[in-house]
Amino acid sequence: MFGWGIYDFLGGVFSKQIGSFKSLFWSQLAGLISILLLALIFKTEINLPALAILLFPVASIVYSAGYLFFFKGFEKGNVSIIAATMNLWAVFTMVFAFLFMGQRLTTTQTIGVFMIIAGATLASIDWANVGSQKLRLSLGVKEAIMGAFFFGIFWNFSEIISEEIGWLLTTLLIKFGIAIFLLIFSFAVKQEIGLTNSSRKTKHVILLMGVIEVAAVALVNYGLTIGDAILITPIASALSIVTIMLAVMFLNDRVSRFQGFGVCMAIVGIVATAF
Repeated sequence: MFGWGIYDFLGGVFSKQIGSFKSLFWSQLAGLISILLLALIFKTEINLPALAILLFPVASIVYSAGYLFFFKGFEKGNVSIIAATMNLWAVFTMVFAFLFMGQRLTTTQTIGVFMIIAGATLASIDWANVGSQKLRLSLGVKEAIMGAFFFGIFWNFSEIISEEIGWLLTTLLIKFGIAIFLLIFSFAVKQEIGLTNSSRKTKHVILLMGVIEVAAVALVNYGLTIGDAILITPIASALSIVTIMLAVMFLNDRVSRFQGFGVCMAIVGIVATAF
């Protein structure tokens, strides 16, 4: 929760400064290097069953797609609102786990899911245009919803892979797949990835982002080896609390009364899903 909250906050800041793709690519590459060093320290053996070989490239692609949309949302919109909207990834994860993996929720958790949906909806609408009959989503929200959808798919794949080969190797393989996919994507769309014109401070912070994010992914993958995605991911999705607090404190982000109520409702919903 804290790792992703910090990563998403910094991602929102640097997406506006150097672009969403550069922020994502270099932070993910830093994460790959970090988890590779950890795997070498633990002398991790690579013994891959066919299921893991089949699923990890798919998981890498959907995770990359999730963050490409998410960071694009940050580039366009308000960090607090985009972070609140991304709470939907927990709902998507739980729905997929319910439908395809046979996992079930308690009554309290079901109520929490509906609170997340309602809260994210309130937080994502540009209420200033309601009275003028120009109701529309806040900037970046459509991208955030798409990102949440892809993350929902990813965590179910990640749970299957983690249970097959363990949390450390799962994280390493997926980070490797993400780096390869983003590199191919950059060539395909002719996306510049260089940081030549960026300050040394920016480069250091982006590398730190990668280390923080890969630690969060590894911890959740570890949680998935001993628990179900339908419970683990909603707890982790409380990251928006951290992101929104940082955005309000350091970026002077402002949210309307209704959007603030939506954020609070989503947060309460996340807490409810943990019981």
